[in-house]
Amino acid sequence: MVFDKIIIGAGLYGLYAADFCARQGDRILVLEYDKEPFMRATYINQARVHMGYHYPRSFSTAIKSAHYFNRFNEDFSFCVHRTFDQVYATSARFSWTDAAQFQRFCDAAGIRCDAVSPGHYFQDGACDGAFLTQEYTYDAMLLKEHFLKRIRQHGALVTLQFGARIGKIVQNETYFQVQMSNGETYETEYLLNATYASTNQVLSKIEAPVSYAPIRIKYELCEIILCEVADCFRSVGITVMDGPFFSIMPFGKTGYHSLTAVTFTPHVTSYDTLPNFSCQNRCGGICTPQQLANCNECPAHPETAYPYMSQLARKYMQPRYDFSYVRSLFSMKPILQASEIDDSRPTVIRCMSEKPKLISVLSGKINTVYDLDEVLQK
Repeated sequence: MVFDKIIIGAGLYGLYAADFCARQGDRILVLEYDKEPFMRATYINQARVHMGYHYPRSFSTAIKSAHYFNRFNEDFSFCVHRTFDQVYATSARFSWTDAAQFQRFCDAAGIRCDAVSPGHYFQDGACDGAFLTQEYTYDAMLLKEHFLKRIRQHGALVTLQFGARIGKIVQNETYFQVQMSNGETYETEYLLNATYASTNQVLSKIEAPVSYAPIRIKYELCEIILCEVADCFRSVGITVMDGPFFSIMPFGKTGYHSLTAVTFTPHVTSYDTLPNFSCQNRCGGICTPQQLANCNECPAHPETAYPYMSQLARKYMQPRYDFSYVRSLFSMKPILQASEIDDSRPTVIRCMSEKPKLISVLSGKINTVYDLDEVLQK
């Protein structure tokens, strides 16, 4: 079967691309390894709709986040949780950024930053500054249903295939042939690799006249913890930065808060071209460097780091902001190795071949999905 575009990956970037292209009249095939969309990074993250506060050492990342903030919140208002106070604070110790520097950064970026008393939220001496900001969270399950509904409205223009197993991808002079493990084959002149943590794994499946250089990625197996919080905490989100600190904030519209910590959220790290972890030796063969399984469903995922994360958060916060463990979510997070220098998180959209067209996208920011528009439009 021949398609105008084949998209590998049914996270937000994959389904957004499918909807965008179908509105142009393209015939689209989406291939997803999992049994349904949004089962990995689109769901398993802080759910933060970034305004840029997180990146005082990468002005370009902050500006890009702020640029798309209003557009994302308007387009997807049904899934955005806005009714809470998002508090950013700078730690009094071990921080790359102090309160005055954070205030200057926000002023330069043109984003809200209203100073409040640190003592309202934090224990004495823990933070040298606290600020009310404008930042929201999104609900991934509501967003998923929105895109599935839109795609159903496109009828036969979009085919979604879940549980897809790609054997190899053969590049010919003018088209790609995607050969599935079950013997089916699909052809296209345009291939979009929107698999996030599996980006290099997909590239390694391509048989082409010239091999494609992998993207230099650091892979982190990460844990997001969902918590119940005290009543006074329900309308508050807290992020202490800029260093080995933590965030605890509403997890979309679920009623839970997510708890993360810079030091403890990543359990293990790999700098290999393909993600190579010791847990792959204990998982019963479901996950390999060549084919990344869903960490959240893997029997070999790590034990929770909740005792360490909760201890860190409680060391900073006033006791009335209490919380308790509900469950852990695990996923693989790819970070550009070059980003370790300044903590930047650029959206990388790389055109790896013009004819046939091969595009790889790697982005950890939900509201920069609009960067895809330029490479998708006819």
